[in-house]
Amino acid sequence: MNILLEARGLVQQYTTGKSLFGKPATVRAVDGIDLSVAEGEILGVVGESGSGKSTLGRMLLGLETPYAGEVLYQDQPMPLPRTEHWRRLRAQMQLIFQDPLAALDRRMTIAAQIAEPLEIHGLAKGADLAERTWALMARVGLRRDQADRYPHELSGGQRQRVVIARALATNPSFLVCDEPVSALDVSIQAQVVNILRDLQEQDGLTMVFISHDLKVVRNICDRVAVMYLGRVVEEAPSDRIFADPRHPYTQALVSSIPKARQGLEGRIILKGEPPDPAARPQGCAFHPRCRFADAACAARVPALEVHNGRLAACLKLPRDQRKAA
Repeated sequence: MNILLEARGLVQQYTTGKSLFGKPATVRAVDGIDLSVAEGEILGVVGESGSGKSTLGRMLLGLETPYAGEVLYQDQPMPLPRTEHWRRLRAQMQLIFQDPLAALDRRMTIAAQIAEPLEIHGLAKGADLAERTWALMARVGLRRDQADRYPHELSGGQRQRVVIARALATNPSFLVCDEPVSALDVSIQAQVVNILRDLQEQDGLTMVFISHDLKVVRNICDRVAVMYLGRVVEEAPSDRIFADPRHPYTQALVSSIPKARQGLEGRIILKGEPPDPAARPQGCAFHPRCRFADAACAARVPALEVHNGRLAACLKLPRDQRKAA
């Protein structure tokens, strides 16, 4: 299977403004991530809010320059933002936003917004532009009579379809979907997920699907990377992650998925809140909330290692089953 995109040692950090009596703080939103995405694959990226998922997605698209590390797209380094090469690459790589109303221009009709990428990249004009715009609308389940409507005249699900159609306009190879269904109700979520899955199957699109909704991730993703405080703590095929999670954090996330007629039975409740990224705990970042943690966990940062056919970063995994990746 060919690798379309690869991240090597990605780090992103920001310096916060100092308080009245304090000093500026350095926050590592992404802390040394190695990741690859194969052609035609949907990779899920999950974790609590503040784990660095969206920052990682923007770096994979080249919208943010890493503090350290690099992103390779089709074996070539990601060009610097705003360069000519970077602009040409925009047609191949697109982002589907979490909030469709914020992503759309309220002063433009939806047809004009879907057509705009085609005009910017010189892909169509005149009658061909209109035909391609209507074809994109039909592909995501929008009617032609909705072409002259404005975003506020559509439902949330319809607006998200507009965002997807706009992202597809340039016939991209790679999509990053950043919480694309979190603002939608359950029935509309299913419709949008089905659209994305159909697009992947028909066009072989490669996607990174960022979400905190594990039910959706389980339904659409081929492989899952679990993030905690800027690092990947477990990575495996989707069916293995949900059937047999290895990392204690992943176990807690998977246990939170509602099951019919089960209630809270088997639910693992995490202690406390995620730590402040500006005051990362020593050793394993998860150890203050982990039910298995001991003194070694507070002293040593676990490496992401192969364990029973999947990657996990935990010192409590049985040593006779661990080996370096």
